[in-house]
Amino acid sequence: MATDNFNTNRILGQGVQGTVYKGMLADGRIAAVKKSKLVDEGNVEQFINEVVVLTQINHINIVKLFRCCLETEVPLLVYEFIPNGTLYRYIHDQTEEFTITWERLRIDVEVSGALSYLHSTTSIPIYHRDIKSANILLDDKFRAKISDFGASRYVTIDQTHLTTRVQGTFGYLDLVYFQSSQFTKNGDVYSFGVVFVGLLTGQKPIRSTDTEEDKSLAGYFLRAMKENCLFDMLDA
Repeated sequence: MATDNFNTNRILGQGVQGTVYKGMLADGRIAAVKKSKLVDEGNVEQFINEVVVLTQINHINIVKLFRCCLETEVPLLVYEFIPNGTLYRYIHDQTEEFTITWERLRIDVEVSGALSYLHSTTSIPIYHRDIKSANILLDDKFRAKISDFGASRYVTIDQTHLTTRVQGTFGYLDLVYFQSSQFTKNGDVYSFGVVFVGLLTGQKPIRSTDTEEDKSLAGYFLRAMKENCLFDMLDA
């Protein structure tokens, strides 16, 4: 009912895990409803994981989970609706007029504060494991909201890392994690760094260039710093 029977006109976005629809709840609140694409054990597990993680979180810069339903044919998650879409769209979609200037730095401070909360303030530390500009939403005041906790994991206080199958988005992945399969909070911090550089430069994490060493935005940024030509790559 909220999504008009999952009307295609209500689609806000689609990803590997599922499709997100805009809907209105019975109490009048606008919501985003995520519907799983595939009915398989791994997919349901990610949905349940997201429910478990988000019910433990209360932070202004992390998307809120309103409701969930795991009894339907495919799982459904119901979030607060974030009207201005993804940070990725505002940085890279050439059809959009990117009106955020120095606010980019405020957005970055908000994301870093949310990550610090996940790593250090919650009763059990949480690693997000897929920080990227497409998973950062912007509300009506262009405040950052971290979303998509399907890959997130709790860690005990005495744990130094998680040993897992490498998961994440190429370009944002920490090379140490990529090589060792051992994820630490530094993996989130590295991904955050790539988001920050993307905000500063307006460039994608994987660059279109013939020079192999400059294809990684992170590598290109570090070289520019080393050669003292950083301002050449910053967004005007």
